[in-house]
Amino acid sequence: MFIMMADIQLKEGAEDDFKKWFSESNGVLRNFPGFISRRFLKSGDGSYRIIVEHESKETFISMHNSPEHEKLHPTGHSFMSAPPARKTYTVSAE
Repeated sequence: MFIMMADIQLKEGAEDDFKKWFSESNGVLRNFPGFISRRFLKSGDGSYRIIVEHESKETFISMHNSPEHEKLHPTGHSFMSAPPARKTYTVSAE
């Protein structure tokens, strides 16, 4: 399994609109082969993280490079006050 985690900073007052966009965009992205899940998290200290799980790095890259993702990407970033800090992982053990 391939996992991408992104720490994000939302603009003041943008959380509700971002959550709406996030849920709507999941409706598009979940149709891609290899998609497992995509979640928006908020910690107790008010920080945010996105977690995307895919069957493989290849299926993630295919989704990430798709016209559908290219269309969704600018809207998601419009709610952010800084670019996301991304890290990728592969599952080593379960």
